[in-house]
Amino acid sequence: MGLLQDLKTRVLTADGAIGTLLYSYGLDYCHEEMNIARPEIIEKIHSEYIAVGADIIQTNTYGANAIKLARYGFESRVKEFNEAALKIAKRAAAPGGQYVLATIGGIRGIRKSDATLDEILAAFQEQVEVLLAGEPDGFLLETYYDFEELSHCVHLLRSMTDLPIIAQVTMQEPGVLQNQMTLNEALQDLERVGADIVGSNCRLGPFHTIQAFEGVNLPKTAFLSAYPNASLLDIEDGRVVYESETDYFARAAVELVNQGVRLIGGCCGTTPKHIAAVKKYLANLTPVETKEEKHGHTQFVRIAEPRKQEPLHEKAKRERSVIVELDTPRHLEIEGFVEGAKQLANAGADVIMMADNSLASPRISNIAMAAILKEHGIRSLPHLTCRDRNLIGLQSHLMGLNALELHDILVITGDPTKVGDFPGATSVYDVSSMELISLIKQLNKGGSFTGKSLRKQADFSVAAAFNPNVRVLDRAVARLEKKIEHGADYFISQPVYTKEKIIEIYEATKHLDTPIYIGIMPLTSSRSAEFLHHEVPGIKLSDEVLARMAACGDDKDAATAEGIAIAKELLDTACKYFNGIYLITPFLRYEMTLELMEYVKQYDVESKGVQSNV
Repeated sequence: MGLLQDLKTRVLTADGAIGTLLYSYGLDYCHEEMNIARPEIIEKIHSEYIAVGADIIQTNTYGANAIKLARYGFESRVKEFNEAALKIAKRAAAPGGQYVLATIGGIRGIRKSDATLDEILAAFQEQVEVLLAGEPDGFLLETYYDFEELSHCVHLLRSMTDLPIIAQVTMQEPGVLQNQMTLNEALQDLERVGADIVGSNCRLGPFHTIQAFEGVNLPKTAFLSAYPNASLLDIEDGRVVYESETDYFARAAVELVNQGVRLIGGCCGTTPKHIAAVKKYLANLTPVETKEEKHGHTQFVRIAEPRKQEPLHEKAKRERSVIVELDTPRHLEIEGFVEGAKQLANAGADVIMMADNSLASPRISNIAMAAILKEHGIRSLPHLTCRDRNLIGLQSHLMGLNALELHDILVITGDPTKVGDFPGATSVYDVSSMELISLIKQLNKGGSFTGKSLRKQADFSVAAAFNPNVRVLDRAVARLEKKIEHGADYFISQPVYTKEKIIEIYEATKHLDTPIYIGIMPLTSSRSAEFLHHEVPGIKLSDEVLARMAACGDDKDAATAEGIAIAKELLDTACKYFNGIYLITPFLRYEMTLELMEYVKQYDVESKGVQSNV
């Protein structure tokens, strides 16, 4: 009798955790390497689960793919680790005839990972081919936070085998995935793409797992599975621990059976003692054939109020739009900054853009200054880096921005801390700039980073950075296209210092409907020009510009005049090809930016005059 035939009439008990058991033994390196280095420990764990009554055990292959093994330098040992794991599990199960499932774990979390979906599927296929050769009784795909990844993996696996497939999602919040799908919707979709058993594992303890399954329909042909954690995790003396009484875990298993689950195992923190208790409590239970789903009250997500100001990307598609950057102070005297922002806004700047601790050096919080500028009727565009805040801080920061009705934002990766004032500080980088853009767009749909309802949609217009100062511009443009796929509404470029580069940008991006603001920053001295050229990432000056600034020597007035003259020449070209102009104010010298803004106005007046005479 096979696994699926068994589940038609029985509730089966699977094993519990392997990874957290190894961790509790002090083995916190590459657990899959233990299949070769310490096979006796892996076999002992399998045997202990079998001894307490597990009907099913899983191989120690959760992370045995090339992508996950690469972090240990073991990417070339995929075949070796998987073959060994399957032999160990089958050897342990042979006397009792337990089913052996070949386990494959998810790769993506909230962070999509640096690997593309194609690369993930290639690594998945490589692992599957090795495991299939070892003849398991089925496959267990577990701990998949990203539904796109799991559904593609199930589809690929079904094309490769007729063996039973168990597909388990992992929820950040009870009953909802991080992409805002309900658990019920996700399990139905997994059944449609070929999974025989569908369910969830990890992240949530028994209480929240039951809560999630209360809203799940019984599948049409598939069966339900659940592998909860022992409890919510805790930290004790710097180590991860799970507090859970085995009797409580087993009583929860009974309730899961009442919700239609037919295959019950354990995830993080569970041990053979948990599985022994589950086996005891489930001994006389039979699967339920019908259930009444408990649907919680419908969460209505309020639509965001209409914007009081037109989004920048919409204006830039239609007419001239000017962004002015003015860095917040490094000190606590803000009067000069506010006065400069007022003059720039009065001169016609659409927004005042403020960096987020550029070059990894601390300045007054741009969200604080944005709130102050708003009191003066000035619209702002703060940067948001991935460097300084983890996912908790990023979501909290964004929710605060939305509450303040600050809807314009530029998302950037952020300079690493080692280049700034505190080289020993930690760079976070929980997500890349592209991933953060996607998450912000999820906020715009009313869902948190974990998929939980925010009860109201955010309303962010998201800009992304563009560095055209590269040898191969096509690669930079390909990156723009990828950012557009993630949800970028418009782009703001690094400063450009040659007319030829501006024209090259236009030719390379004219197929895009997404506006680009071309960065222009006036130079103030030969020394600052040399610094920008040689030390600031993403900025390169031409030999001609460097020579013109060098010719000014130590004459500050001459250098200022020359810097403005160079900027005006660049504006002649930028205004011809792009509606979006991004003026960067050097060293809070906003009078230079004011002169350039007046020049842009004059250019537009003259251009309209020429057009009207034609």
